Amino acid sequence: MRNLVSLLWSEWKDLEQQIIAMNAEVEQIASSDPACQRLRQIPGVGPLVATAIVAAIGNGAAFHKGREFSSWLGLVPRQHSIGGKARLFGISKRGNNYLRKILVHGARSAVLRVKRERSPFGPWLDALEQRAPINVVITAAANKLARIAWAVLSSGQDYRAVPDAING
Repeated sequence: MRNLVSLLWSEWKDLEQQIIAMNAEVEQIASSDPACQRLRQIPGVGPLVATAIVAAIGNGAAFHKGREFSSWLGLVPRQHSIGGKARLFGISKRGNNYLRKILVHGARSAVLRVKRERSPFGPWLDALEQRAPINVVITAAANKLARIAWAVLSSGQDYRAVPDAING
């Protein structure tokens, strides 16, 4: 039994070293790429999210609008409209599962940890939390992060937090 536990312990330590090495490699890639550097300025977007977005869409030229990118990820409600009456259903969850998942986790981090009085997201998040459950707020924040990320990539400019533009 001691030999088995010792073997498992050494395998765990080796795996931990591999994870540290991979994290360092992702960090190095994210810090050397200008697009990733611009994306990392967005709250809730770290090196892993930035490299995944750049790997998935490059400069964002495949999409005409941020909503198209967000829809491709599956972060917008499914819509069934008829006769001028719009019906919105749940989040479609179509598209890139991995990218959607890490964007939602980044949004969760931003929603739960951002200093709202100093952040341009603050008033928008506060207003949304008053009328929606926390998971809806997190998904809406992920949708907003995806749209902002597309705008940063497609324009080639740095992220600028404009409070009035975020409230919409």
